[in-house]
Amino acid sequence: MVRDGYFYGIGFGVVAVLVWAATHSLFLVCIPLLLAAFFLWFFRDPERPIPEAPGLIVSPADGKVTAIETIRTAAGQMRRISIFLNVFDVHVNRSPIAGTIQTVSYKKGKFLNAMNPDSARENEQNFVEVVGELCTVGFCQIAGLLARRIVFQKRVDDWVHRGERVGLIKFGSRVDVMFPLSSEVQVKLGDRVRGGASVLAVMPSLDADEMLATASSEDLLPEMLR
Repeated sequence: MVRDGYFYGIGFGVVAVLVWAATHSLFLVCIPLLLAAFFLWFFRDPERPIPEAPGLIVSPADGKVTAIETIRTAAGQMRRISIFLNVFDVHVNRSPIAGTIQTVSYKKGKFLNAMNPDSARENEQNFVEVVGELCTVGFCQIAGLLARRIVFQKRVDDWVHRGERVGLIKFGSRVDVMFPLSSEVQVKLGDRVRGGASVLAVMPSLDADEMLATASSEDLLPEMLR
């Protein structure tokens, strides 16, 4: 469980005790107890089996695939998959690939409904770029109508494993994942995915020269936020 779950759960538990001491009303006590139970459940953090085959790009979040599209960036065309998290989904975010974090870029903004296409451009968000062996993948934690806090626990130059926990978004939200067009998408619109466990796409293998060129090339994924 995420630490916040204990904070909210214990907090509402204390409120329930105080309400009982003041009123001896079971009805009133049920309200903070139900809220305590909800927060303990909401901040759950289950273990996930992380696929190990090379070239896999896994989902950074639990939720529903709401968009699969090609977008234009300063680095060229990229594939973008959008995942909508409702209040009932696990909200822990994970790294889509193994690699080094090259960029962490936080931007303040609005709190539009995460299903609104404009939310990717206008909402408060945190963009992260991970440079892996076969490709560079960007993902963006986007606040929603209810989500008011984005948490990211890693720093630039940190190494992350595929499926490693990196943060969370509190309450309903959205996560976008950006990766090369050369990948083979493994999901379709409407699919439910699980963070760290569901494969979004597969990158083709590169030969030695291509891997060297990829590792030394300048990455421009952050331009997608401009």
